Amino acid sequence: MLVSTPGRICLFGEHQDYLGLPVVAAAISRRIQVEGTHRDDQKVVINLPDLGQTVEFSLENTFPYTKERDYYKSTINVLKRKGSAFSRGFDCTVRGNIPINSGTSSSSALVVTWAGFLDRMSDNPFRYAPKEIGEIAYLAEVPEFGEPGGMMDHYSTAIGNIIYLESVPEIRVEALTPKLGAFVLGDSLEPKDTIGILARCRYGMEAIIRKVSDADPGFDIFRTSQDELGDYRKLLSEDDFALLNANIEDRDLLKAGKQVLQQAGAQAEAFDRTLGELLYRHHTNLRDYKRTSTPKIERMMDAALTAGALGGKINGSGGGGCMFVYAPEKTREVAEAIEKAGGRSHIIEVDAGLRWSEQ
Repeated sequence: MLVSTPGRICLFGEHQDYLGLPVVAAAISRRIQVEGTHRDDQKVVINLPDLGQTVEFSLENTFPYTKERDYYKSTINVLKRKGSAFSRGFDCTVRGNIPINSGTSSSSALVVTWAGFLDRMSDNPFRYAPKEIGEIAYLAEVPEFGEPGGMMDHYSTAIGNIIYLESVPEIRVEALTPKLGAFVLGDSLEPKDTIGILARCRYGMEAIIRKVSDADPGFDIFRTSQDELGDYRKLLSEDDFALLNANIEDRDLLKAGKQVLQQAGAQAEAFDRTLGELLYRHHTNLRDYKRTSTPKIERMMDAALTAGALGGKINGSGGGGCMFVYAPEKTREVAEAIEKAGGRSHIIEVDAGLRWSEQ
């Protein structure tokens, strides 16, 4: 059995899903795969040639967890609770070309792939749909270990292509199917500063929302307009007010971006230019007010735009990791410019989601 899953980039809604706001994400043509067969015993052997490691354990010993983020075992346990049975172990090999620790969802893609593999290799395959596999992967990666996090990565990588995801008041996924040109992913090769960024972008913003809501119960992160924010200027520091304003603008940029994506193909050149402009406006808010960019990422971005990219943004939690640009033309020139600025570039396209193949 061979199962593969793409990584993802967040087009709109970066650092907003944990506030309950929607996101638009795209699966990309960098993937991770699990290939394996049954064994005659209950041993699980997972070869990781990309990391030079091997993971081994028994199906009889999947709990308690023996290491942090023990995703291979947690996914088995989640599936068991849903009724899956495993009487035989597996010999598996995991390979991938999704940049690691870069904001492109390599860990979530791995868990989605592993969940899809386990379902098909269980004694009683349920043959879950990709959306259901995404939900299982979320349970195995986030609630199982009491970690913060949304479901964007799991839904996006499992379902594939471009999705619009709402989480409030309930989960709603809408598939978007525009015909897009190429993107260029730029890996800064700098490790992400997830904890530091979250302290400002999530916990700082949650504190701002509480303060404003206490003073004005009519405030609504989903509906209050930018024009109405002036009423809260006296309540907040200049820095906090700028962060609130940036989040409201990013919320509205997502709405505009979704509308543009739904109209793709009508006037290709105008569409490409507008999409690029919206992406870069989102980036400037992330850079200037959420402070998720770095000097190196800015050099990569500037080089890409000078070489012909139409726009782009930092991707993921930030403080390092990846950026991407939309470059339907001069794609190779843009990729080379990112390399010259010190990054590692990958030409990518929007890709399909979870795939199964019988060997």
